[in-house]
Amino acid sequence: MRKRASAIFAVLLPLLALLVLAAPAPVAAASPADILTGPTIIPSLKNDVSAPLSTLGRGPGNSSEHRIKPHKPIPGHDHPIPNNGTSPQPGSSTPTTASVPTLLSSFDGVGNGFSGPAGTFAVNAVPAGVPLVGNHAYTVDSVIDNGDSTLSLRLRNPWGVDGAGSDDNTDFAVFNKSGTPVYGPVPINTVWSGFGGGCQSNNDGDPTVLYDGIADRWVISQFSVTTTPYLMCVAVSTTPDPTGTYNRYSFSYGNTNFPDYPKLGVWPDGYYLTVNLFANASTFVGAGVAALDRTRMLAGQPATQQLFQTGTAYGGLLPASLDGPTLPPAGSPNYVVGLGTTSSLVTWKFHVDWTTPGNTTFSGATSLGVASYSEACSGGTCVPQSGTTQRLDSLADRLMYRLAYRNFGDHEALVVNHSVTAGASTGVRWYELRISAGNPTLFQQGTYAPDASYRWMGSIAMDKSGGIGLGFSVSSSTLHPQIHYTGRLAGDAAGAMTQGEGSIIDGAGSQTTNLSRWGDYSAMTVDPVDQCTFYYTNEYLKTDGGFNWSTRIASYRFPSCTSAPAWGILTGTVRSSPSNRVLSGVIVTLSNGYAGATN
Repeated sequence: MRKRASAIFAVLLPLLALLVLAAPAPVAAASPADILTGPTIIPSLKNDVSAPLSTLGRGPGNSSEHRIKPHKPIPGHDHPIPNNGTSPQPGSSTPTTASVPTLLSSFDGVGNGFSGPAGTFAVNAVPAGVPLVGNHAYTVDSVIDNGDSTLSLRLRNPWGVDGAGSDDNTDFAVFNKSGTPVYGPVPINTVWSGFGGGCQSNNDGDPTVLYDGIADRWVISQFSVTTTPYLMCVAVSTTPDPTGTYNRYSFSYGNTNFPDYPKLGVWPDGYYLTVNLFANASTFVGAGVAALDRTRMLAGQPATQQLFQTGTAYGGLLPASLDGPTLPPAGSPNYVVGLGTTSSLVTWKFHVDWTTPGNTTFSGATSLGVASYSEACSGGTCVPQSGTTQRLDSLADRLMYRLAYRNFGDHEALVVNHSVTAGASTGVRWYELRISAGNPTLFQQGTYAPDASYRWMGSIAMDKSGGIGLGFSVSSSTLHPQIHYTGRLAGDAAGAMTQGEGSIIDGAGSQTTNLSRWGDYSAMTVDPVDQCTFYYTNEYLKTDGGFNWSTRIASYRFPSCTSAPAWGILTGTVRSSPSNRVLSGVIVTLSNGYAGATN
């Protein structure tokens, strides 16, 4: 992975060796079997509640020496190009002429020279920026006398109470929605200041930051791998405030299997984690897929993970992560997806039983046929840049973060993407899967490659109207790496990104000094308040160089996606006489599109 052995902000899910009950247990020998071991029970090694993040001492971070965590490729995913790169990919042949949505915001995240309340960030690692958008408080705009026995409060949603988080794989910051940094940048292991052990002393990166919209909480994870045992460090905020207190955890994965490229998803019955396991940090032994006890972690109680390991045929898996206010059907498993052959995806279903782990099931692998593809750059490095012979990694041997899930009521949908060969360059292959009879099925697919430039490092999500937002990197021999975006509406022709392509920022530099890694992933998320606004972040360079990257956060939305008004009405019964009228302390539900929020 293109990351230095150091921590990041809120996007970390380190996954490492295994621990059974209180003692580390070795992972079974590698096998081509679909499911090799599990569930392995991994109890939290330690847990506590932090002081408010804003009062914690700054974490030690890492040395300022520039380091890169080596890319660990997934064996078997260096597929030959079956069509020599000349056949058109589905949906890629005709550039669209539609007008792209106008950006609503665009501002720098953590990166070279970035300054925030805690000072200026100095680059010493590779980026992996992820924007996160939280829910918001409501302020009283006016009190309305209904002329009977009730009063109403007119509530205003102040666009920017909580904020977005951006990480760069070593430091993190918290922003409000206007792009103003309100905390940071600080090393990610600041979150574990005073916790002790590797989570406090190491800042090793591979982070994940998630917003848990079900509980209105923040989840921050990263691994500790500089020392053993390998640890997964996970923190869950105790309130909606990302600068407040956190329930902090460490989970031991033992001393043997290095858990690379962790990715995290939110589901009602757990936080689901995927990782690539490497024996002695070198030999691939399969994917790890774990469920973390979300209920206990939200409550700050000792918690466990239940982990399965696949055989070596699979790696780079992603867990489904919930977007939107409508939960999956009761008892629904979490869906896990990975790359299969050159004409398939592979799916699993993970249903956890926290009371009786023996009843937990991880079923698969199930092959899902898709249009034939060839991994971009045969899974490796080939993306050109202007002004240099240095090529960039495609990371095309795995799916790109996230596997975004949304329940529309009449159907359930998942969207995901990866980088593929398209003509003489590369493009973004994307899929919409739908759940039929409890199983993921292919609904539509396309490859976005409207011209000869190289497009890769994508991320995709759906708004509440079924529109799809897609962001990605763009480069060529005549272009410095850029950050672009596109999308489609729910009723558009299947398999096509129809809404034009826009630029978030066009980089003014290329990455040189023998550095090929280009981030590890980017992220597209959806504002949980209006369920329409897409937030996207990725990396770029302002000048030629090596460790001088920046990240950019931008937002846009489709005009056809109608969101809740900026205000709502709450009505309650009068508690006292008409001369001193106040609302009673009843719980009321916001009904004007506020997605089940209560106050």
